[in-house]
Amino acid sequence: MDKNKFSKPLPIDSINVTDNFWRNMMELVRNNVIPYQWEALNDRIEGAEPSYCMQNFKIAANMMEGEFKGFVFQDSDFAKWIEAVGFSLMWHKDENLEKTADEAIDIVCAAQQPDGYLDTYYIINGLDKRWTNLKDNHELYCLGHLIEGAVAYYQGTGKDKLLNATIKYVDYVDTIFGSEENKKHGYPGHEIIEMALIKLYKITDNEKYLKLAKYFIDERGRSPLYFEEEGLKHENKFWWEDSYFKYQYYQAGKPVREQHVAEGHAVRAVYLYSGMADVAKETNDDELLEACKRLWDNMTRKQMYITGGIGSSQYGEAFTYDYDLPNDTIYAETCASIGLVFFARRMLEITPKSEYADVMEKALYNGIISGMSLDGTKFFYVNPLEVVPEASLKDHLRAHVKPERQKWFGCACCPPNIARLLSSIGSYAYSLKENTIFMHLYMGGEISTNLSNNDIIFNVETEYPWNESINISLNMKEETNFELSLRIPEWCRKHTIKVNNQEVEYKVVDGYAYIARIWENDDKINIYFEMPVEIMTSNPNVRENVGKVAIMRGPIVYCLEEEDNGADLHRVYVSNNPEFTYKYEKDLLGGVVTIEGNGKFIKNQECDEYKLYKSKAEIKFEDKKFKWIPYYSWANRNPGEMLVWVKTAQI
Repeated sequence: MDKNKFSKPLPIDSINVTDNFWRNMMELVRNNVIPYQWEALNDRIEGAEPSYCMQNFKIAANMMEGEFKGFVFQDSDFAKWIEAVGFSLMWHKDENLEKTADEAIDIVCAAQQPDGYLDTYYIINGLDKRWTNLKDNHELYCLGHLIEGAVAYYQGTGKDKLLNATIKYVDYVDTIFGSEENKKHGYPGHEIIEMALIKLYKITDNEKYLKLAKYFIDERGRSPLYFEEEGLKHENKFWWEDSYFKYQYYQAGKPVREQHVAEGHAVRAVYLYSGMADVAKETNDDELLEACKRLWDNMTRKQMYITGGIGSSQYGEAFTYDYDLPNDTIYAETCASIGLVFFARRMLEITPKSEYADVMEKALYNGIISGMSLDGTKFFYVNPLEVVPEASLKDHLRAHVKPERQKWFGCACCPPNIARLLSSIGSYAYSLKENTIFMHLYMGGEISTNLSNNDIIFNVETEYPWNESINISLNMKEETNFELSLRIPEWCRKHTIKVNNQEVEYKVVDGYAYIARIWENDDKINIYFEMPVEIMTSNPNVRENVGKVAIMRGPIVYCLEEEDNGADLHRVYVSNNPEFTYKYEKDLLGGVVTIEGNGKFIKNQECDEYKLYKSKAEIKFEDKKFKWIPYYSWANRNPGEMLVWVKTAQI
């Protein structure tokens, strides 16, 4: 690998996102989600599970008396919240929010120990016990999130109090872990510190943090297994260690370079893979990059839902086996799709292939924003593709699948994770490599950057994902020679690209259209991606979807909801000739394109309450028109059934 040929994302403050779709999401996070989550962290949301997060910090700082409450990783809720705040302040200054954040940082920093240690669970319960259970107790996970939060807040405000406290903590950790004989040869049970250390390395240019990240990657899964030896010293053991997972639940059953299949806890996995990609990039490690590619291929080609969801089983919140993608007992944690986007972005920076951006887009428009209500006050942990409310209530195997979003969670990793991602969404859309600017995601806005030593503003206007056109105009003082690279989405069968109303020559490499020329002020680029309604099928190895189809238009996955179509959605069939129509409904679900099409419904008279089974007889159907809404927008009206994969009327 040639490290100098990697692309770099544009800074958040150089991107002013203005399009209706993503700007609304960002403003929702800024105005609703961040303040709401601050109330949650302080246990002030009526009817919601308490967080105890800020209370724990106050107890650890001797500001109040009490005992530690909540999960061992409760500190991370603050870290993700402060990261979202930092990103938000990069594109919208807010004195009141900054004041609240500074006061929170004062509380957190007051809990820091003289040696730099900062984890409330062990500060309150006994510092003598720290580092005794890396496998389960999340110290390094909490630190990883704290690093990311501190870096974002520093970049958003220029204030370094939290950053300096975090650096002090990391410097202490560096004295504890490493390959040297006098150090612990351990690594985190829940990964994230690996990619967090790379962020710290990039803003400090301190090689020590890169070295520590590389150590955690290289040491993981080496024999003798650290977690196995650690487990002999305490009785704490989880069921999955005696299951088929064993230590691959933590992706620690074998060295990372020997792993070929995505296994274990899905969020941990994609956080690890993101860190592996970061370390591979920073150290020019081709072997590690090849491992990333293998894991990417297995995960996205054999273990990913059409919505970008990953981790199909509630049993361990985990991957199971290739093509096992149940729709009704699904897990598909919101955090897992967010981690998938982290991984995709890093792979995209290393190699600009559209497959990485395609997956990033799929997850963002479907399996991630589905995790938050349209008013930003309720959240899904699990993102199902088929829901029957009675089954969720009465069937233990489906109890984790909720027909309504929840106000908060005792284990509240997902809500602040959504907030930090959406607050930084602009940085996922564009990147630079030498004299090339890449457009990975199509969101309207004003992008300011420098190419060939000239300052250039790209004005992007679009109603994507509802409309097929993207219009770009250039603003610069003098003509400039550079290359514009435009992703051709996987879902697009037909497209045109014009410059100043003239079709232009371009080369397509790995799904990107490259246009190299001398550009002038006020040049205009028009991109047209044809967006017909598409009927999607699964690989026949996906047992649950044989004989079923899903509906997409552009990057959006659609679903049927009881609110529009009535109950018993399992009796719906899509017609052989559905004659789909679509329209934009500005007053529905925040403004969405809906789809209508012909189908068939098993007649009610076929249901005899006195006979559960009967001899073979012709099933009678009635013709019916059905309405699909974007999957991400379901469960924002009345609770009811929902269905993504629908039977086909091959009868």
